[in-house]
Amino acid sequence: MLRLFFVILAAMVAFVITGQSYAQGQAEKHLFVWVGDRAGEGNDFILVIDADPASANYGRVVASEASDQRSVNAHHTEYEMPASGMLFANDHDANRTIILDLTNPLQPRQAAAFTSLDGYSMPHSFARLPNGNVLATFQHVEQHGEHHAGTTRPVMSGGIVEIDNSGAMVRSVSNADPAFVDEGLLPYGLAVLPEIDRVLVTNSPMSNDWLMTSNTYQVFRLSDLELLGTYRLDPGPRLNGHISPEEPRVGPDGAVYVHTLSCGVQRVTGLDTPTPHAQLVHQYPGNWCGVPTIMGRYMVQAVPDIHAFIVLDISDGANPVEVSRLNMGEDFDPHWTAWDPDIRRLVVTPGKSGQRMYLLKLDEATGALTIDSTFRGQDGEVGFSFGSQTWPHGWTGEGAPHGAVFSR
Repeated sequence: MLRLFFVILAAMVAFVITGQSYAQGQAEKHLFVWVGDRAGEGNDFILVIDADPASANYGRVVASEASDQRSVNAHHTEYEMPASGMLFANDHDANRTIILDLTNPLQPRQAAAFTSLDGYSMPHSFARLPNGNVLATFQHVEQHGEHHAGTTRPVMSGGIVEIDNSGAMVRSVSNADPAFVDEGLLPYGLAVLPEIDRVLVTNSPMSNDWLMTSNTYQVFRLSDLELLGTYRLDPGPRLNGHISPEEPRVGPDGAVYVHTLSCGVQRVTGLDTPTPHAQLVHQYPGNWCGVPTIMGRYMVQAVPDIHAFIVLDISDGANPVEVSRLNMGEDFDPHWTAWDPDIRRLVVTPGKSGQRMYLLKLDEATGALTIDSTFRGQDGEVGFSFGSQTWPHGWTGEGAPHGAVFSR
């Protein structure tokens, strides 16, 4: 009996040591992917993958954990892992955001959740503030307790809301502008510029309302969230480079670069002046461009119409130069991108269920992108498959990945 006790004790010690070794030794970097079930049968879940190129398990699943949200449209997470380890992840069409505690990558858990806040609904994007809270764009104002996304008369504006890590509202402000009462001012993305006390917010609908006429951005003062002005973007020579502005990113020159759904790149300057200025500096082929990322002097853009990622050198921000393209094949629908400065990898997720996710390498001398062939999932193939399988938390089905961020 005593011998059995020591055998069990030894096994338990070995398990603990192995777990600590994995967490502290083999996996210095993890990748967190927010995944849904487009069939609507499973729940949104967080997937944890070993993203340490030096690990023997590089590309393999470490853990997964389901949220309590039945999948409708698992959508945006934050773009970078916050210092707190509390990641905001949204199911947009369900009007619900999950706050995930990822401080222990081997044991991810849902810590909190929220829906509408202070009369605003349908949050889309999240950005961290210097105080550690989140500033989020909410597309709609509620009326009689119901959001109006997808109805015959959607609300014409929304708001931005500051939220703490428990999901509680700290402060909020409407983005309604009396000078634009006949247009849809539906907040989509945001860039926070604390050095100049500004927030830039883009207006673009998640539904089809005003899709072809949305062409504005707004500037708020960060300290008190006062709306300083609503401004139009530059249509450019093709007269459509300003349609549906989505993701803003702060460039190395301090300007904000905004990608549009019509695949334009707008460079916004003078945000600390009464007259900011937007200029269309580039336009990619096609439409429906996805999430961009800026890495030093390079800006990478998902361009689904050509199934590729395009890299611009924005050293001269007013005159960016295309330096490379990475074609992913006709079956791949590129959408999300996120960069990790530690392992120098870019994660790219597809816009369709069941496809593969990849990590890309960037040649920082030339701007060329290549697929990291050593990042391989459980099937041993390059990339990670979201095809139908049984996930660690017990659900079986085809995954629909969207937001993905690296651990700090």
